[in-house]
Amino acid sequence: MKPFFKNFSEKLIEGLLMICGTITSLTVVLIVFFLFKEGLGVFNKKAVEEGYVVMVNKSNPVNSISPEDIKNIFDSKITSWKDLGGKNDSIILFRLEDISNYFTDEQIGENFEGLPLLLNRVVDSIPQILAFFPEKYLGKNFKGREIEAGKITFSTFFGGKEWFPTAQPAAQLGVMPLVMGTLWVSLGAILLALPLGLAAAIFLSEIAKDKVRRVMKPLIELLAGIPSVVYGFFGLVVIVPAIQKLFNLPVGETGLAGSIILGIMALPTIITISEDAMRNTPRAMKEASLALGASKWQTIYKIVIPYSISGISAAAILGIGRAIGETMAVLMVTGNAAVIPTSILEPMRTIPATIAAELGEAPDGGLHYKALFALGCILFIITLVINLIVEFISGSKKNRRV
Repeated sequence: MKPFFKNFSEKLIEGLLMICGTITSLTVVLIVFFLFKEGLGVFNKKAVEEGYVVMVNKSNPVNSISPEDIKNIFDSKITSWKDLGGKNDSIILFRLEDISNYFTDEQIGENFEGLPLLLNRVVDSIPQILAFFPEKYLGKNFKGREIEAGKITFSTFFGGKEWFPTAQPAAQLGVMPLVMGTLWVSLGAILLALPLGLAAAIFLSEIAKDKVRRVMKPLIELLAGIPSVVYGFFGLVVIVPAIQKLFNLPVGETGLAGSIILGIMALPTIITISEDAMRNTPRAMKEASLALGASKWQTIYKIVIPYSISGISAAAILGIGRAIGETMAVLMVTGNAAVIPTSILEPMRTIPATIAAELGEAPDGGLHYKALFALGCILFIITLVINLIVEFISGSKKNRRV
């Protein structure tokens, strides 16, 4: 009976493990599928706010304008149809609230029942008009013409230089400032964290005594358990004012502040993985180096670091992954300016911070909502590439040992 129960329990445990693994894998696949399903939905969507139309007079020769042109028209940066390939006439911008400048309240009607007819008359009588109003007020025999206001394409999305998803009447969905901000902050973080982390790992692995190592390593690993919002408060209270004073800046919320905070947050990962890699260096190799007359520092530089370089590289890449995916701390100290940065001392915004700040206000299923999911797809791809690099480095290390 005992062998029977033993085999039964083993089969039961194997079955439970298989079920858990299947559920976990299926959950990950479904999450990724949902992410890309929502994110890819932003492409080929009209940039004009849903439920609205942009109309011109039927005599206007301009057939299409870009979302950027629409924004410039509403910002009074473009004032002539000539700039858009039309006649040398001034653009007369018309919004729904402007209807009261042309007609009385009695003509409009208490329940706006007269609006379709009045809008038709306005657009038909003004050749230079560019009218923006809700589609529900578009009459059946409307004499104007809807102008093509452009769609969100891969080129405009990834190459655009403005992120203004709530702009009216056309959203500006250029992710270049967000991608550049993410790369600037992450690169600065790793440039700060890697030398410090490598130095600390060398000290713990090759120089520190056992008592010191037993005390310091748990304290370093404890840094990984501190909530990111605490790091954000520390950066906001200490680092931001220090940067503002040191560089004589108008504000201290800059990419440098974000890099410093993320560098501190990445240190535990870099130190722990690098130190483990260095301690795996065969003792015989180090003793042979010392026996041949090399000093302790020469042994570290010529033997320990080259042997553990793959582990150090993996630590650096995982540190970058931590920096790229961080949200709250970056949101608090970088200034959240969605502009393409030219210096690390400028305010900037990262992809995770943008998603965290805007997703709660984006209408479910709308253009803004799908654009934020597209940002999540970009972040997922970046993280996936980093993980593949780590796997490649780890595989190369195993092959060299074999």
